[in-house]
Amino acid sequence: MLHDLIDASAVRYGQDEALRYGGSSHSYAELKARTLSLASGLYALGVRKGDRVAIYLPNRPEIVEVALACSRIGAIFVPVNSLLKPRQLDYLLKDAGARVLIASSMAAAQLQSMECFRSLDAIVWCDANADSARLAMSTQTRSYDALASCTEPFEYGAALEDDPAALLYTSGSTGRPKGVVLSHRNLVSGAHIVSGYLQNTRSDRILAALPLSFDYGLSQVTTALAVGACAVLTTYVLPAALVQEVVRERITGLAGVPTMWMNLSALEWPPEATQRLRYITNSGGALAAAVIERLRRRLPNTKIFCMYGLTEAFRSTYLDPDELSQRMGSIGKAIPGQEIIVVRPDGSQCEPEEVGELVHRGSLVTLGYWNDPELTARRFRPLRRTPAQVPHVDIAVWSGDLVKTDAEGYLYFVGREDHMIKSSGYRISPSDIEEIVLEVPGVLEAAVVGVPDETLGQRIAVAVVPSDVSAQDIGERIRHHCRMHLPSYMAPAEIHVIDSVPRNINGKCDVGALRVILAGSQEVFRARQLRERHVEND
Repeated sequence: MLHDLIDASAVRYGQDEALRYGGSSHSYAELKARTLSLASGLYALGVRKGDRVAIYLPNRPEIVEVALACSRIGAIFVPVNSLLKPRQLDYLLKDAGARVLIASSMAAAQLQSMECFRSLDAIVWCDANADSARLAMSTQTRSYDALASCTEPFEYGAALEDDPAALLYTSGSTGRPKGVVLSHRNLVSGAHIVSGYLQNTRSDRILAALPLSFDYGLSQVTTALAVGACAVLTTYVLPAALVQEVVRERITGLAGVPTMWMNLSALEWPPEATQRLRYITNSGGALAAAVIERLRRRLPNTKIFCMYGLTEAFRSTYLDPDELSQRMGSIGKAIPGQEIIVVRPDGSQCEPEEVGELVHRGSLVTLGYWNDPELTARRFRPLRRTPAQVPHVDIAVWSGDLVKTDAEGYLYFVGREDHMIKSSGYRISPSDIEEIVLEVPGVLEAAVVGVPDETLGQRIAVAVVPSDVSAQDIGERIRHHCRMHLPSYMAPAEIHVIDSVPRNINGKCDVGALRVILAGSQEVFRARQLRERHVEND
C-alpha cells in the first residue's frame, strides 16, 4: 500500500528529514504520526474506503499527508492543480464525485459560486480557522489542524495492491481533462523502479518543483519516501529562484519538463549547485539536442536522464546518461520490469526505424479512465505476450505517441498521432523541425504546428520565443538555417515571434491555444502572399 512507503522508512530512518517546505521539515517519524492522526480526522468526517478526497493546493506538505492518510483508510486522493480556475475545478470535483475538498481559505471567494458544493460533505481549510472562511451554504467546514490532531480510532481500509489509490487528471490538451485511476501497486512499484535506476539513497535531497497533481511531480515524492531520502517541496515560477532553491536546500536531484530546462539552461549556475546536483531528469516531451548541450556546459558534473512517461502508465522509459552522447534524441529503453513495444495499426510489431505507436505493458499500467469505460476500452486493451496455453492475457496501454527504434532497440520519440503535420503528402513530426530551429542562436523556445492550407493540406508554422528581444533578423536566420538542414517540404512557411509559448498546467505546449494565437496572424500572412504575387506579376 502507498502508506507502507512511509511506515517502512519511519522504522529505519525515523529521525531523518522526510519532507521539507518553506524552511520547515517533518521527520519520517513525525510524518507517520501526522498521517495517522489525519486518517482519524478524515474517518471522523465520514470518509470511507473508495471515497474521493480532493486537494486543491500548490505544492505543500498537506498534499503528501492527505495522500498517505487516504491510503490508510482505503480512500482515493485527488490532487488538483492549484492553477485551475473555478470552472475547471468545478468540473473535476463533479467528475470525481469528491466528498471532501481540502483547500486554502484564500480560495473561498472563487469557490462560492461553484455547483459542486451541493455534493460535498465537507470543506477543510488549511491555513485558517474553519469559522473564518464560511461559505454561504450548508456545507460543513473544518480546519486542517483539527483534523491532523484527531485521536479517535479509525478503521483501516483493508485495500489490496490493485485497489485504486489516486485519481490524477490529465492536462486536457486534446479535450476535457481525463481522470486516470492509479492503483497502490502502480505508485509503490513505480517508486521502487525509478529510485533504482536513478540510484537514489537516503542521502539524496530531491526537489519537487513540478505540480504534485502531475504524475511526474508526484513521483519525486514517492521516490524519495521509498529510500528514506528528503523530498523538498516548492513551486516552479522563476528559473533564477529555482536555481537559488537548489543551492539553499543542497539539492541532489531535480526533475523538469522541456520548458523548464530551456529556461534553466540559459542561466549561469553557481558552483554550490553544480557540485551537489547529482542528476536531473526530463519528461513530458522531447528535450532538444541544443538544450541538452547547454545543460551539459552549465552542469558538467550532473547526470542527465532523458525519460518518457504517460499518466496512463506512470513511467515507461529512460536513457542511461552514459549513452547520451551517442544516442542524442533517444528516450532510451523500457525501465526495469516493464515492456515497451512499438506496433503498427494492426497490432503487429514494427521493425527498427519503422514508426509506430508506443505500447506499455507491465505493473505500471493503470486501472483506466475514471467514469469512462468507452475510452478505457480504446486505450487499455489485451496484448498477447504470453504462450497461447496461458489463458490470462495482460492489459496494455496504447499511448497514442509515435516512436521508432534503432537497430539496438533504443527508442526515439516522433510525435503524437494527433499532432502530426500532413503537408504535401508527407507526415511530418513537429519535433524534428523544432530541433533544427532551436539550433539557431538567439532562439530560446520553439513550437511547430500545422495550419490549414488549400494547396498543401497544412503548411508549417513556427512560433519562437527569442532570448534577445532586440533580435530583428531572427526570422531570416531561422529560414536560412532550415533551408540548410531540412528538406524543402519541411521548411517553415510562417515564422512568428511571440512572447511565450502557451502551456497547459503540466508545462506542455498547448497546441490548441497556439493554433488560436497563430490564427490571428493568418490575415497578415495572406496579405503578404498577395503582395508577393503582385510583385512577381509586375
